[in-house]
Amino acid sequence: MGCISSKKPEINPEDLQFLIDSTSFDEKQIKDWYRGFMKDCPDGILTKDKFIGIYKQFFPNGRAESFCEHVFRAFDTDKSGKIDFREFLQAINITSQGNPKTKLEMAFRMYDIDGNGTIDKDEMRKIINAIYDLLGDDIREVQRDYSDSPESRVELIFSKMDQNGDGVLTKEEFIQGCMNDKALYQMLTQCGETSDESPDYGGENRL
Repeated sequence: MGCISSKKPEINPEDLQFLIDSTSFDEKQIKDWYRGFMKDCPDGILTKDKFIGIYKQFFPNGRAESFCEHVFRAFDTDKSGKIDFREFLQAINITSQGNPKTKLEMAFRMYDIDGNGTIDKDEMRKIINAIYDLLGDDIREVQRDYSDSPESRVELIFSKMDQNGDGVLTKEEFIQGCMNDKALYQMLTQCGETSDESPDYGGENRL
């Protein structure tokens, strides 16, 4: 009586098996992730405000709020307004170890702000503006390969991707456009950062 339990939080068996089946993490890795998650989120829920606070630590020179809103929406697959451990680890698995196609599918969800299955220029511009805000002073590094304004960048992206010229990008156009162009892939999936999982680019297309 009166003693504080030092027992580590344990993931329930159903969630554990689900994540073993649906991610590339093994049982020990999942349990380690779970304990870290529960340490930061004792109630088992990652709120948008806390998510933004964590993300801002990685981009101290920029304004992360707008971009994090879009990332949070892509992570929040059940649209509940919060992220549970299942959603969190599935998203981490995709961004850290997923193949190019699965990364692009998540990126598409982020860019498709209204969730109607296509990306229009206004949606793309909002995300590009958010990336500019996120990177802050570091945007100069990205600008080496892209025109300066978000509007010009959006026009360039659509000229590469919008195969039928209808003014919107389908998931297929988005994925194929990124798979064919290394600069697009890096920009639209990792905010200009390279990835070990980048696809093999054999084409000559570059922005």
